[in-house]
Amino acid sequence: MTDNILIITEQREGKLNRVSWETIAAGQAIAAETGWTLEAAVVGAGVAAIASEVAAKKLAKVYDVESPQLEPYTPDAFTAALKEFLAKHPAKLVLMPHTYQVRDFVPKLATALKTTAISDVVGYKHEGGKLVFTRQMFQGKFVADVSFAGEGPCFVTFQNGSFRADKAEAGAAPAPVETVNVDVPASVVRNKPQEVFKEAKQAVDLTQAEIIVSVGRGIKEQKNIELAQQLANALGGELAASRPICDNGWLPMDRQVGSSGQTVAPKLYLALGISGAIQHIVGMKGARSIIAINKDAEAPIFEIADVAVVGNLFEIVPPLIEEVKKAKG
Repeated sequence: MTDNILIITEQREGKLNRVSWETIAAGQAIAAETGWTLEAAVVGAGVAAIASEVAAKKLAKVYDVESPQLEPYTPDAFTAALKEFLAKHPAKLVLMPHTYQVRDFVPKLATALKTTAISDVVGYKHEGGKLVFTRQMFQGKFVADVSFAGEGPCFVTFQNGSFRADKAEAGAAPAPVETVNVDVPASVVRNKPQEVFKEAKQAVDLTQAEIIVSVGRGIKEQKNIELAQQLANALGGELAASRPICDNGWLPMDRQVGSSGQTVAPKLYLALGISGAIQHIVGMKGARSIIAINKDAEAPIFEIADVAVVGNLFEIVPPLIEEVKKAKG
């Protein structure tokens, strides 16, 4: 098998999931250390435009993997399509973002190819010519280093925030795009997708947010969350929370960040009254910039914050909102 890396990007309804850029950044880093060839694939129906978008990055080649059966997404169709594609375009290492969609089809695909998948990876090491991948255990309290024993293809899914999307390097010229039509018989697809599930009308995908204002126990009362919402509105960001806030029913569960909530990697994460328990930290440590406001100077969140503000959030946030509004005109 040739020494090459294939990135399977994720798109839905003609829009690329931005965590795919993080996976491309991971692939570029691995390729730079190993010297392996780096390619990418966009899988779907009528996704040539997305393939061209991906081709702007530093890649040897981009594949536009097409079949009418790939829209809408089903695990059966994706597994059949990628099994056929990988038979004709073998890869030693296949990288993907650790999304709900990927988690849905990768176990089926890996089993069909009699190979292995390492999921929810947060980093890697290249030692003695061998790749070792790091994944968290016990809600981030421990990490395990895992390597592949087989020949491949070896599947790896990267946790959101493990690599920065803005580190995905652009190519000197667009990578060539090859259209690959795969034969996915209609009989392969055994289920009929309904609307994408949302837990509530206000359900939000925080993984796509570039700015997040998050609240913890320091907000004291549910009525005070309005203050954080005002700051989020002023910044053009999303409102989120630590687990105790959602457990109390002050905000819906889809707003929870942490090991039992969403893992996020925004450009800015503003933590208001959050102490920084490990379960919360593992969900937001991939943020590019972290600003924490807490009256406890010993709060664990200050250990990872880029800007640590020790003080009463009720005295700090109102003037901050006014300054943000002034700056935005």
